[in-house]
Amino acid sequence: MATRSSQRPPRPLLRWVLMLIGVIVIFGGVFALKAFFAKQTNNFFDNMPQPAASVSAEAARPERWSDDGDAVGTLVAVNGTDVTTESGGVVRSIEFEAGQPVAAGKVLVRLNTANEEATLKALETSAKLAETQAQRWQQLGKDKLVSLDEVQQRSAAAAAARAQVEAQRALIAQKTIRAPFAGVLGIRKINLGQFVSPGDAIVSLQQLDPIYLDFSLPEQMIGKLAEGMTVQASVDALPGKTFEGKVTAVEPQVDASTRNFKAQATLRNPDGALRPGSFAKVGFALGGEREVVVIPQTAVSFNPYGNAVFVVGKVKRKQGETDMQGKPLTGDKLVVTQRFIKTGATRGDLIAVTDGLKAGEQVVTSGLLKLRNGAEVTINNDVRPAADAQPKVENR
Repeated sequence: MATRSSQRPPRPLLRWVLMLIGVIVIFGGVFALKAFFAKQTNNFFDNMPQPAASVSAEAARPERWSDDGDAVGTLVAVNGTDVTTESGGVVRSIEFEAGQPVAAGKVLVRLNTANEEATLKALETSAKLAETQAQRWQQLGKDKLVSLDEVQQRSAAAAAARAQVEAQRALIAQKTIRAPFAGVLGIRKINLGQFVSPGDAIVSLQQLDPIYLDFSLPEQMIGKLAEGMTVQASVDALPGKTFEGKVTAVEPQVDASTRNFKAQATLRNPDGALRPGSFAKVGFALGGEREVVVIPQTAVSFNPYGNAVFVVGKVKRKQGETDMQGKPLTGDKLVVTQRFIKTGATRGDLIAVTDGLKAGEQVVTSGLLKLRNGAEVTINNDVRPAADAQPKVENR
């Protein structure tokens, strides 16, 4: 009995606690070791020397630019319309060729007037009779054989008959359709024997010389643009060719929805090269010159939150810096700093910088996508973007 009492009873809770502590120690050690290696790895990559990015660069330079303006506009005919008829009828003859120039008053189309001419003859006969009777009653009135009232009635009837004749002649004249002004005809829209109603389009007629150029400008320029100023216009259909004209009208009202106002210039167009409805680029000089700082447009990152450039500068290397092979580096290094700027007008490949950049500072012109603030760079200008104020396209 004494032997049995000396044995300890089993303690399962203690075993579970010791087992749990052992598991925690083992896994904690594994995770601690993993965290240590991860930290060492991060420190290695953080301190690993990065290769310098190869970019092209150009110094911001001062230039004297005149206060020029530009806009886009639409060419509009001085006179342009679809020729129509005031009176309906059947087309009897077509006396024009599509696409040909015509003089003012030239007959284009004649409608059938047989019924109207027959009615005119009847009205002319009635008018002659009324005129004869009026003259006879006037003579009787002088002889005091009829009353003055009867004489006036006969005279009024004769005048009414003459008016009916003139109205019928005007109706017949309306059925001879003429060019209202000189211009160039379009494609005809009627055929022989076709019945046309009043207002139906017969053919387009456009006066091409001179021609209007309508364009819009922001309200800030409403005091700078004046009538008589010279403008230059170009169209995509005629590359390399410039047309000169004068501002002939400026809209006094600003559009409340766009905050723009309209202007109109008149251009000479003797050969008819410019056509109504064409898109045109407009340029004009506002006078005066000013000094601006310009850089290539490729150097600017245009963003909704602001435009920025990468400015190249020299900084001293930290002691002990090495390259990718571990060799020590000495001397200064080129580092880029991102800087927000304010931009102004553009001219060709160049853009003016109004704030944030000084003349002589070097900016990156290509390779911007691989850069970050503080990145080291090397400059290679063997191949760099063009930076010309008046670029010309070369045919290859």
